[in-house]
Amino acid sequence: MSNLPIRIAALYHFTRFDDPASLKPGLLACAEDNGVRGTLLLASEGINGTIAGSDEGIEAVLDYIRALPGCADLDWKESRAEEMPFHRTKVRLKREIVTMGQPDLDPVEGVGTYIDAQDWNALISDPDTILIDTRNDYEVAIGTFEGAIDPETKSFREFPEWFRARRAEFEAEGRTPKIAMFCTGGIRSEKSTAFVKSEGLDEVYHLKGGILKYLEDVPEADSRWQGECFVFDERVSVKHGLDVGTHSLCRACRRPLSEADLAHEHYEEGVSCHQCHDERSEEQRARYRERHRQAKLAEARGDEHIGRREEDG
Repeated sequence: MSNLPIRIAALYHFTRFDDPASLKPGLLACAEDNGVRGTLLLASEGINGTIAGSDEGIEAVLDYIRALPGCADLDWKESRAEEMPFHRTKVRLKREIVTMGQPDLDPVEGVGTYIDAQDWNALISDPDTILIDTRNDYEVAIGTFEGAIDPETKSFREFPEWFRARRAEFEAEGRTPKIAMFCTGGIRSEKSTAFVKSEGLDEVYHLKGGILKYLEDVPEADSRWQGECFVFDERVSVKHGLDVGTHSLCRACRRPLSEADLAHEHYEEGVSCHQCHDERSEEQRARYRERHRQAKLAEARGDEHIGRREEDG
C-alpha cells in the first residue's frame, strides 16, 4: 500500500484558539497552494479533519498546522490511496470540531485515560470493562469490537442523553464502572470520555488513535475487531492494515452499502438504497437521478463533476 500515490492524513487536536476565524485564510491558502484537498474544521476548541494530496503537499499542511497555537504536538493517522478521495479543499468554522451539544465541556482538561492500540485487547478482555462504541448506528453496522455496546445513536448529539439513561445500569449492584470507549480516529471517544468524567465517573479509558490506529498496528490474527471500519471519504471503509474495504456509498444518504445491499430492490445507483428509500420523496429521487446522470456525463468526458451533497434533501 505504501507505493500508492495519494497520502491521506486524518487529524484532530483539542486546543484553545482565541480567534479561529483569523486562522482560516492562511490554512486554506496553504492547502490550495500545495494541491491538498479535503475538509478541515476550526473551532475555539481546536481543529479536526481529513486531507489528501502528495507527500510533499501533506507535509507542508501538517507543518503549517503544527505552527498554530497549541498544535506543536499534533498527531494524525495516515493511509494511502490510488486516487484522490476528495473533490474540494474546504476550511470551515464551527462551534465544535465534533458536535456533542455540550458547550461547557472542556475536552482539553477533562479527557479520559489513553490506551495504546497494543494494550487495548487486555483492557477490553477484562470482564469488568464496559466497552462502548461512540459512533453512529450506520457506522457500527459494518464493524465494531467484539462485545461492544452499540448506543444506536443517529448523531453524536444523542450520546449524552443515552449515557445518562444507561448510567444506573452501568453502576448496578453498587459497582464503580470501568468504561472504555472508542471511535474511528479518536476524537469522539476523547470528547465522550471528557463528558463521562464530567458526570462524576473517574475510571474512563479510550483507544488512542481510534479504530484506524488499531487496524494499522494490531495484527489481524490478534485482533478483536469484527468487520470493516467506515471512513468519511471515497474509500468508504477500511480493513486490517488500512486496506480499502468492500463497501460502497449510497450517494443519497451517504450510508455504507455491502455487496448484498447493492442487490436490494430499493438500491438505485446514485439515487437510493434500502436504508433511505422511504426517507426520500419521489421528487428528491428525481433530483438525485439527474445529478447522477450529470456525473456520468462528466466522467465520460474525463471531467470532474462536483455536485452538492444533499444531506437532508
